Amino acid sequence: MAEIKSPTPAKAFELLLSGNHRFVVGSPEHPNQDAIRRAQIAPGQRPFAVVFGCSDSRLAAEIIFDRGLGDLFVVRTAGHVMGAEVLGSIEYGAAVLDCPLVVVLGHDSCGAVGAACAALEDGIAPSGYIRDVIERVTPSVLAARAAGRFEPDEILAEHIRHTVELILDRSRVLSERVEAGQAAVVGLCYRLADGSAQVVAARGLDLSATAPRA
Repeated sequence: MAEIKSPTPAKAFELLLSGNHRFVVGSPEHPNQDAIRRAQIAPGQRPFAVVFGCSDSRLAAEIIFDRGLGDLFVVRTAGHVMGAEVLGSIEYGAAVLDCPLVVVLGHDSCGAVGAACAALEDGIAPSGYIRDVIERVTPSVLAARAAGRFEPDEILAEHIRHTVELILDRSRVLSERVEAGQAAVVGLCYRLADGSAQVVAARGLDLSATAPRA
């Protein structure tokens, strides 16, 4: 059997956004969600993208991008904050499963970003491990404010960009794959009300001329 080659980073990004376009403009196709697909991928998985997103219940990647079994390798935490286990999971998807695309998926009305802003304003942080989540979002809020960006959308975009840069700064596996043209890391902001996905950061892909919007 011939080896299945992974798509290029650009093609993987096109595949991901085309699913979002179908969902918003037309009718969702729900591909790769039947018993045949389940049997096909039982021996092994070959997703075309890693999606690292917020755990918000409104941000289910397979539904947003109209994908099915075996298409996406999904990692989720509140506020898409990172620890060693998250980076290890992303590296597994990129290096072991050979995914050419890593997407950081943020969204408007993010509770973690809102809580970080509130904690800075009133000086009261949540208790328990929720505090750890908020503390990991806080540097993004401070960076946005230092740059004169105070609107919620601007702070969110800064947090997504910060996460993209953090992944590449901390993961030699990912940074080397991006430098070699084997992978790309893209930050997307998803809008809950209209279902659109806007590019706010890209490393390894030139999206300056065409910032896809579903």
